[in-house]
Amino acid sequence: MTSETETADVAQHDAHDRINPDFVRTVLDLVEAGDAEAVREKVEPLHPADIADLVELTPADQRAALAAAIPGLIDGEVLSEMNDWVRDALIEALEPHEVADIAAELDTDDAVAIIEDMEEEDQRAVLRALDPDDRAAIEEALSYPEESAGRLMQRELIAVPEHWTVGDVLDFLRGEEELATDFWEIFVVDPAHKPLGTCALSWILRTPRAVSISDVMKREQTLIPVEMDQEEVALIFQKYALISAAVVDDSGRLVGVITVDDIVHIISEEAGEDTLKLAGAGDGDINEPIGVTVRTRLTWLVVNLATAILASSVVGLFQGEIAAFALLAVLMPIVSGMGGNAGTQTLAVVVRAIATNQLTDSNTWRMVGRELRIAIANGLALGLLIGVGTFVIFDNRDLSLVICLAMILNNLLAGLGGVLVPVTLDRMRVDPAVASAVFVTTLTDTGGFLAFLGLATLWGLGG
Repeated sequence: MTSETETADVAQHDAHDRINPDFVRTVLDLVEAGDAEAVREKVEPLHPADIADLVELTPADQRAALAAAIPGLIDGEVLSEMNDWVRDALIEALEPHEVADIAAELDTDDAVAIIEDMEEEDQRAVLRALDPDDRAAIEEALSYPEESAGRLMQRELIAVPEHWTVGDVLDFLRGEEELATDFWEIFVVDPAHKPLGTCALSWILRTPRAVSISDVMKREQTLIPVEMDQEEVALIFQKYALISAAVVDDSGRLVGVITVDDIVHIISEEAGEDTLKLAGAGDGDINEPIGVTVRTRLTWLVVNLATAILASSVVGLFQGEIAAFALLAVLMPIVSGMGGNAGTQTLAVVVRAIATNQLTDSNTWRMVGRELRIAIANGLALGLLIGVGTFVIFDNRDLSLVICLAMILNNLLAGLGGVLVPVTLDRMRVDPAVASAVFVTTLTDTGGFLAFLGLATLWGLGG
């Protein structure tokens, strides 16, 4: 059993402001010893995000015991900060009324994040346990498409009519008990509840009471359609440096608000998703069940196996030349490998440009031209290097020329494919981050082998 004197001086965070591994071990030792009071004493001062990290760092078979030792501390705010897989596992262990109590504490968007991934039967049980107002708000949110502004927005906002004065607004804010707890601006609406403008709190606090709110408000505003994809919402927040934005339904009525703290999570998630999709690694979450990870990765590995067979079939067309001149077998992986690397570089740039709306119909061909110029420059440089190196090592001028030309050709193919493949997939409404890598790799492998071995055959190196 670990004594208090042994654990009292363990720091909660390390030098990088992450939960200290020694602190995690100390807490788990206290959990194992059954000292719930000491566990609570150590965990209670932590920020909700740090408590979420603590649970995530705890081995899966010990999380239930940790949660049981700190009842009340793993609340809605902690769950909203928690990894999806870990959160779902904890929620599965709770009764519907317990999940409903947690959801009722949260803003609508956070409550939806907790409930939306539950089994349909459990979801209905939780919704039944909620108050009618909370249930109606969450059911409405769940009716919108996944990863849309409707799922992301909060219903809790401050909206006032345009005929009010600043004094009316201040009295309303001070006198109304059930208001949103955190907000930065107030929305001004017409009788149909359509947004007319916004007014920052700082403006209201610095304006005389008698001034009309319509004279203070900012009429230019960015309105987010309720069904807009969350990635597009994030791009709008980045472009216009927004702190919050009104969400409107199909009729233009104000139905919610999205705040920058939600967008920070979306930007991080979307950037990570695109990187992992390019590698065919699925969610890439270390808390994801092994079976799910294996299925996701194996699917793309099987696809890659098929493309590798295709590339090897190209090599098979030149068996005679390779048998007659073994150096071809030694050098051909260099051409295909360098082409693959060049294609991956171009692909990463283009996929990011598509994701951030930098690449559009108006500048696609300019992008193709730019990448071709880069490919020619890189191909010439790499071709000359490998050509000179081949001549120095093998003293064969023809072989040096062949590999130099093959390197240039495959770099051109890589640059062209790295742009056109993701652009074409995007036009076909297929996520370019998911499928582009397979096509570009196939293109550079088969193109590299075909260019090198084909030129070698034409040159008579295998004769």
